[in-house]
Amino acid sequence: MKLLSEYPVVIQVPVAWGEMDALQHVNNAVYFRYFETARIEYFMRIKLLEGMEHNKVGAVLRDAQCQYKRPVTFPDTLLVGAKVIDIQKYHFVMAYEIASKTQNAITTKGEATVVMFDFNHHKKAEVSPELRDIITSVESKVDTKTI
Repeated sequence: MKLLSEYPVVIQVPVAWGEMDALQHVNNAVYFRYFETARIEYFMRIKLLEGMEHNKVGAVLRDAQCQYKRPVTFPDTLLVGAKVIDIQKYHFVMAYEIASKTQNAITTKGEATVVMFDFNHHKKAEVSPELRDIITSVESKVDTKTI
């Protein structure tokens, strides 16, 4: 979908009936799960989860925010884009957008700050030069084809 052409990772998520609330649209909390699913797909793409198994340095979520632009209802299929928009010494910032196939429009935007964490020493860790290079490489290969 051209709406998400700037995102190197785009996943497809069908809206489930049980995700709707009493107002008959997707509950606000569900969007964070959509973001999480896209974030984990991004982490898999950059092999961050594999690295955590070896050196016990991984990513933890510091904060997340969401802007609701349009309501989403069942049935629909959503496309969720994830990208890194900033890398600092100990953290990076991810941006998300959700597009509705039914509406052919962006319905939701979000951001999250992800901190690298050393689980052996229980303290933050630096974003390694290798991880920085992988993220830069993924971001430079944005796939503009339609899903």
